[in-house]
Parts: sequence; C-alpha cells; structure tokens
Amino acid sequence: MKKALVIKKKICLIGSFAVGKTSLIEQFVYNRFDESYLTTIGVKISQKILPPTEDHQSGRTFQHTFLIWDIAGLEKFDHMALNYFRGAAGALAVADLTRQDTIEELHKYCDKFLTVNSSANLVIIGNKIDIFHEDQQIVSELRKVAEHFSTDFLLTSAKSGERVEHAFLMLSKKIGKSS
Repeated sequence: MKKALVIKKKICLIGSFAVGKTSLIEQFVYNRFDESYLTTIGVKISQKILPPTEDHQSGRTFQHTFLIWDIAGLEKFDHMALNYFRGAAGALAVADLTRQDTIEELHKYCDKFLTVNSSANLVIIGNKIDIFHEDQQIVSELRKVAEHFSTDFLLTSAKSGERVEHAFLMLSKKIGKSS
C-alpha cells in the first residue's frame, strides 16, 4: 500500500441526552464500556488514529486522525453550543433505539449541525441494539431520517462493541471521498 496521507479531522457525536454518545466513544477509542452513567457536561475531546483507507475511485490512500468531540445532549442550541460544531468534517448523529423520541429529535440535531457545517458528512446511528427488540417501525423511522439527510444509517451497541468501529470507519470513508 502507498504511503497514506495523514489527515486530522474534527468530528462530533450529536444527539439527545443519554443515547450513548460517550459510551460509543469509549468503546471506539479505549475498547471499554462502563455501566455507570456519567452525564457529559459541555464537551469532551478524544483522539483516535484510524487505519489507512484506500479510495478506489481516486487511487488515494488516506489515514484520518479523528479529534472526536463528545457534545452533551443539548436541550437548547445557544451560541456556545453551536460553536462546538464549528470546523467539524462530520458527525455521528446518535439515537437510542429504545426511545423513539430520540429518533425524532435527530432532525433537530442534524439540521443545527449542518447549519454550521453545510458540507460536513453525517452517519445516522441507532444505538443500544443489544437491548432493542427488532421493531421494524423504529428501524424504518431511522432509515427515513438517513434518507432525509442523504446518508447511511447503522445499528450499533456501545455495550457489546457491535458495529461501533464500523460506524466511525463509515464516517471516515465519507469524509475521505469529500476531501
């Protein structure tokens, strides 16, 4: 494989309170899950170097270093909250599959994020598949949100680690294609 172009990118995890944003990051960056729940206050930043990826269309090989901004579930979007989004190349928009209201709220989070970063990439995440009872209506609603924003969606479990890395790699490939 050719020498990879190393690119640092800011990404955000957005979504309602207690959907598992912090747990997804902990699983992805540190390969761990903590049962005790701690509310994120403001923003927490983590870093992870992803494996090199080749874009077959362009022939380029790139390697992202993600600066991952874990943003608290915001009830209102004030000026400071919107500043957290500034400069992000992409976001994982996370909903809790066991709480339908969090799927409905994804529109609000994605709209605000894209207002600040109109050319950013999104991947829609339905988290907590480990306790989800395969309700096709919920999956259909998540699919509709993804279609509305012309993006992909994925079901994950921060607890088991199922598809967590895949979600971040999916976002990396979207960012790589648009870079």
